[in-house]
Amino acid sequence: MPSRAQILEFLQSSETIAGKREIAKAFGLKGQEKIALKALLKDMAEEGLIDGKKTAYHRMGGVPKVTVLRIAEIEDGEPYAIPDAWTPDDGAPPPRLRVIEGNKGKGNTKIPALKVGDRILARTEETGRGWRAHPMKKLPARTDGLMGVVELDASGKGWLAPVDKRVRTSAPIADLGGAVEGQLVLAEPAGKSPRSGVKVVEVIGDPLAPKAFSLIAIAKHGIPNVFTEETIAEATRAAALPLSPDHREDLRALPIVAIDPADARDHDDAIWAEPDGEGGFRALVAIADVSFYVRPGSELDREARKRGNSVYFPDRVVPMLPEVLSADVCSLKEGEDRAAMACHLRISPDGKVTKWRFTRALVRIAHNIAYEDAQAAIDGGDAPEHLRHLWDAWKLLAAARAERDPLELELPERQVRLDDEGKISEIRVRERLDAHRVVEDFMIAANVAAAKALEAKTAPVVYRVHEAPGREKLVTLRDYMKTFGHSLALGQVVTPGLFNRMLKDIADETEKAQVMEAVLRSQTQAYYGPSNAGHFGLALASYAHFTSPIRRYADLLVHRALVDAYKLEQPAPKNGLPEASGLSERDRADLSKVSDAISKAERRAMEAERETIERYVAAWLSGRVGEVFPTRITGVQSFGFFATIVGLGGDGLIPVSTLGREYFKYDEAAQRLVGESSGTVYAPGEKLELRLAEANPLTGALKFELPDQQGRIEPRGNRPAPKEKTKPKPRHPQGQRGRPANIRHQGRGKSK
Repeated sequence: MPSRAQILEFLQSSETIAGKREIAKAFGLKGQEKIALKALLKDMAEEGLIDGKKTAYHRMGGVPKVTVLRIAEIEDGEPYAIPDAWTPDDGAPPPRLRVIEGNKGKGNTKIPALKVGDRILARTEETGRGWRAHPMKKLPARTDGLMGVVELDASGKGWLAPVDKRVRTSAPIADLGGAVEGQLVLAEPAGKSPRSGVKVVEVIGDPLAPKAFSLIAIAKHGIPNVFTEETIAEATRAAALPLSPDHREDLRALPIVAIDPADARDHDDAIWAEPDGEGGFRALVAIADVSFYVRPGSELDREARKRGNSVYFPDRVVPMLPEVLSADVCSLKEGEDRAAMACHLRISPDGKVTKWRFTRALVRIAHNIAYEDAQAAIDGGDAPEHLRHLWDAWKLLAAARAERDPLELELPERQVRLDDEGKISEIRVRERLDAHRVVEDFMIAANVAAAKALEAKTAPVVYRVHEAPGREKLVTLRDYMKTFGHSLALGQVVTPGLFNRMLKDIADETEKAQVMEAVLRSQTQAYYGPSNAGHFGLALASYAHFTSPIRRYADLLVHRALVDAYKLEQPAPKNGLPEASGLSERDRADLSKVSDAISKAERRAMEAERETIERYVAAWLSGRVGEVFPTRITGVQSFGFFATIVGLGGDGLIPVSTLGREYFKYDEAAQRLVGESSGTVYAPGEKLELRLAEANPLTGALKFELPDQQGRIEPRGNRPAPKEKTKPKPRHPQGQRGRPANIRHQGRGKSK
């Protein structure tokens, strides 16, 4: 008979599932020995040495050889998982398994890329460096499309009405899990077959309660929004680090100002300038020295790296760093001594930045001022001297910017204002002031200086990359421009100025809006990366994000690289935090993984923020269904066109099935719908009056109709309307297949 130790060693080293049968075979046990083995295994389970069942044992505290795992986090692009069901008697935390991607599952098909919240069936192994998991199959995700509101039909059966407008049908609920009608819940499949329905696994609450829309986005996109006790404790220790002018450049005497939105939750940048006596300016961009507090290898760093950036919603911010740092110690507050990374600039009379240097400094902000107040002071002629110097220095930077000719597209930003109870008080387009441009151009100058300073030392750089449009998109844009009688020569070097001149030559505002939409669609998406491909939109050869380390991990990496390159390390802390504040060894060796990870986190945040704004807009408009609004068409497809309300935003669909009896042909090249009989054209940029037909706050979806339709949805094509028929008995008790009776169906119709 094997000993307890031999059985434990076998369970740990076995490459396959190890149950009673496999153990007996491995040790050559037969007859009565198998009965004795059964008793031994029972004793070992009672003693807390092993866990599992007779067909699959594993060491207590370990993980079964084949089990279901849930992706808990993505670190530098690598997924880490925990057991999906973990309930140890001793309350021990679940083991963390590094998931080895690239495996092929059933049918030799590659398993799709994994994201937080995904569940996998995996083969596990324990190595000298921890647990690893080899995916065998991706299981139905718990939250992907399975967040919704509980609806009950006439018979009392539950249905999950989706809050994602891309999900068009409701799902039957097999297990309410204690949820009641009207509650927002998370659900998961109740069985392998779609017919099994879903079961509620978490009740979130009232979907229309104040501040609920951001919770929907947080849950749907798996945005980490709770700091562990260890992270908060470490942040508190870091916040207590002493600041000494003995080891920092003392800039507290300079009247540095931080100009931010009136509702800013953190202040990570401040600026100063004064004439140099030669027609130019000496300038300073002071940025919160986050790298002093958040050090590589710390729990704080691990959490910030996982989040990638802060996420901003109208009602809350999900910060990259705990509030003791993000909203307090690292925030540049008026009259408070703060640690800063200082970028000193020399601006020539022609607006070029000719010199730069970086130091770790001690600053005391003279004034926190809102954009509107700064602009009012300048316009009123009573601005203090240090504010006038900033505007004068900016005029030089603006002249150099105009000469550089970056891409100029009018992209209005919607602002949602909430009252003290969290209810919407106003939605408007944020006004664009010179004060915004002043801060923006100083930040761009500092970002360029950071990139070039690191290049001068051949140090690692996390670039902000915006590549030029690809040829395929340019060909599409050229074909589109032909429909307006304009040409776009592809033989020349494509620059931002080419697009600017093209837009400037268009006098008609509707046509200009159409072309601007097309130019925007032709652009590539910006990303972070260690290889420099320039920034096309800003017309810059080298560009890195340096100015917002409180809310972007990319900027923190740039700060750390500057600490290394220019020997700006501070004396080691004595409170248990890591000593170094420069780049970690793994980042010095390879920045590509973390760059990819934070690029994905940025896209996740942008989508979550956009969806939340859409929900707020739909909620704001839900009480105005039936009203007629001035709108502008933003996109056209074969099934209809999308329009946004002028001055407010909120995209809504106008299905082609609601455009009357006339047949509309979709012109893909010109991106427009053309009526066969009347010649009526619907194209991007066109302004027209539309009536709001539906506004769904839960999904953020809007639906418009032509005002003269009077609410009727008529069939398309030159054919009479169908005769009334006796309504057949529904296949489901809720009326429409897959949707409760009180959820209106959004028909799409057929299109040629």
